[in-house]
Amino acid sequence: MSEYKGIDVSRWQGHIDWAKVKAAGIQFAIIKAGGSDAGFYTDPRWEENYRNAKANGIAVGAYYFVGPACTSAEAGKADAQRFLNQLAGKQFEYPVFIDVEATPTSAKAGATEAAIAFCRALEAAGYYAGIYSSTYSGFRDRLDDSKLTPFTHWVAQYASRCTYGGAYGIWQYSSSGRVDGISGNVDMDIAYQDYPSIIKNGGFNGFSKQGSTQPTTPVQPRKSVDEIAHEVLAGKWGNGDDRKNRITTAGYDYAAVQAKVNELLGASAAKYYTVRGGDTLSAIALKYGTTVVAIQKLNPSLIRNVNQIQVGWKIRVK
Repeated sequence: MSEYKGIDVSRWQGHIDWAKVKAAGIQFAIIKAGGSDAGFYTDPRWEENYRNAKANGIAVGAYYFVGPACTSAEAGKADAQRFLNQLAGKQFEYPVFIDVEATPTSAKAGATEAAIAFCRALEAAGYYAGIYSSTYSGFRDRLDDSKLTPFTHWVAQYASRCTYGGAYGIWQYSSSGRVDGISGNVDMDIAYQDYPSIIKNGGFNGFSKQGSTQPTTPVQPRKSVDEIAHEVLAGKWGNGDDRKNRITTAGYDYAAVQAKVNELLGASAAKYYTVRGGDTLSAIALKYGTTVVAIQKLNPSLIRNVNQIQVGWKIRVK
């Protein structure tokens, strides 16, 4: 049986010297794109890791970490769409995975349905989908693995051998590996299938099917945070909670978009108020639809005690 040496990485590895990783004999890397375990987000190192791994000739796959609420088919489809937005415009020689390790064991049936719906949505979009979880706390306790046999398995078990009883294509055997080019620990993997050949020959993951002159259907390219921010300013994403929900549902990092919007607005977004006799900080906050704490954060060097504001002070309220 052939074996291929790999790693999986995320923002926790920081900046990676992918040329050194390649020289160390690593043949593939499965890269975190994002997840829904802490809101909906894109991993800060996603684009950098994808670009640099590919540039150094390392085959890549991707994974998406689902949160504890991904326990229904609907939730699985929604997370899959967010993942698809992150995958858009890229090619992957290794499968693209749902990472299931945060759902409650009490929601085993729902988590299984979510995983199936997630993978089916990826397959419908032309991707070679798989499921990542651990031998015992994952595939045994959190999922009904008997229903997941159609999908390739990436199994985590930190031991001298993998005791998972079913078929699997990749074994994550350590979380404390050391590889030249990476500072600190990194997850280590062994693949037992020639995924690049399977995926390229099958025309999956952005590749054209071998022997076909027809390109795969292109996925709409993902827009940058800067582009979305400009669209927000043009009124294309609504306001308030509606804007937040629409941006999040589309798979973008709302906090990053809003920060860019604020940056683009610059000083024009700031509002100031000159304190008058009889004013209180709470009354000022109410007038401007904000909070005392928010005003304090905007004026850290001025307002240290909410009960001690002075007439004539010019304070920022927005």
